[in-house]
Amino acid sequence: MGEYARCAAIALAVTRRWNDAAIHFMLSRQAPYAAAAPFPATLLESSPTFHSPAVIEALEKLRPDVVIFDNAGRTSQLRAAKRLGARIVYISSRRRQRRKAFRWRWMRMIDEHWIAYPEFIAGKLRWHEKFKLLCLGRPALRYLDVILPQPSLEEREALLGRLGYVAGSYVLVVPGGGTGHPRAADAVAHFLIAASELAAGGVPTVFVGPPGAEDAAADTLKNPCLHRLGPLPQRELAALMRSSRLILANGGSTLMQGIACANACVAVPIARDQIRRIRQCVQHHVAVAAALDSADMVRTVNALLNDEPARAALARRAADLNLSDGIDISLRALEQLIETKPR
Repeated sequence: MGEYARCAAIALAVTRRWNDAAIHFMLSRQAPYAAAAPFPATLLESSPTFHSPAVIEALEKLRPDVVIFDNAGRTSQLRAAKRLGARIVYISSRRRQRRKAFRWRWMRMIDEHWIAYPEFIAGKLRWHEKFKLLCLGRPALRYLDVILPQPSLEEREALLGRLGYVAGSYVLVVPGGGTGHPRAADAVAHFLIAASELAAGGVPTVFVGPPGAEDAAADTLKNPCLHRLGPLPQRELAALMRSSRLILANGGSTLMQGIACANACVAVPIARDQIRRIRQCVQHHVAVAAALDSADMVRTVNALLNDEPARAALARRAADLNLSDGIDISLRALEQLIETKPR
């Protein structure tokens, strides 16, 4: 879900910058977001990484100027894009994908390598990465920091008006896109129960997440302090993040978005790679960790709500990070790629 949300946000920004831009996605039809994708898409039986013939066929048909591989792709797919004259962007958000992007043969094909997280999370360039970049003089490397739309104050006020909430009055609970992870298949249920229990305690709570897990919290779902929303466009989610008092989120891109909104965040790992990311945020004093357990989530959130100096300090340190706008970074990079592409 994180990869799709990131690419969708970039694609929407591209269409705002260039009205005549043609966008096409390659998606797994099994993904919960595939059916509602706002762009033309080729749907495959699983991740495009595992369907090279179909990906290459689409590349040959579409003849794109730029191809973005987000944490996915095979060497044969990159070669096909290169052969067709496309500029290639590779986004890595995990150590394994970063190592792939720094293989000699991939570096010779990739024009832009975007690291999805800030440097304090993803880590500085290692000596061998610097050496390879120096030897080849490519690809251009950028830290995206955080992909987060910038809704106006009017947009935020309009959304809160529809929900009947006042800025700074509610806890926002965001478990993520609902895609399963090993040993965390019931993650959404834990978040929903936590949201329900917070609301039962009188805390105005907004839950933004996929459908499901209703049975787990059926006894408290009708609480008037709980406002349940389905998946939202990134712009609306950003508006809710900026106006909330505290955010309870998974440890992926959602956590970084909450921190970029200068908000106090409680982070829960729902995937293996999120454990290290949350630990780094805690070490930088910009988030508090909780276990994937509804009772622990509620205890941690209530502790912060009842300790205003601690909550405010988290928000202040998050603001002090001054994370860059990854959408602006990606648009400027794409503009350079298109301008320098041979015709």
